[in-house]
Amino acid sequence: MRILGIDPGYAIVGYGIIEYENGKLRPLDYGAVETPAKLSTPERLLLIEKNITEMIKEVEPDEIAIEELFFNTNITTGIKVAQARGVVLLSCAKLCDKLFEYTPLQIKSTVTGNGNAHKTQVQYMVQSLLRLRETPKPDDAADALAAAICHAYTARDIKRGLK
Repeated sequence: MRILGIDPGYAIVGYGIIEYENGKLRPLDYGAVETPAKLSTPERLLLIEKNITEMIKEVEPDEIAIEELFFNTNITTGIKVAQARGVVLLSCAKLCDKLFEYTPLQIKSTVTGNGNAHKTQVQYMVQSLLRLRETPKPDDAADALAAAICHAYTARDIKRGLK
């Protein structure tokens, strides 16, 4: 199963693509879609939509896992991130009928065994589970890979009747 994981954002949208077959994880690609600060909000949202749509068409994921929002204290930033996440969700829903959402707590718990894990712990486990030589950069790409890993393990457990 090919899984596209997405860590939505306004300035940076992380993505990670993995294969999950016979209990084994294999990284295929990861990175980020970055939107320049000099662009207007509509231009940035269009850029996100264009890149995510192209990626989905190219990768043809079987399933997509996207991280739910964690609200911080800056409401202005939160609104823009929510707008970007909406664009990502719409792009994904148009092209893949198997779209799954996970909270940061679910992702951290699945990947590290600790829902309160620090970002560095998540990055370490992503690197370890995918047998990568280096920690995925930017951080948003590691978070997207973590979402994909979370989905792989969650889907496996559901199929086995464990959840």
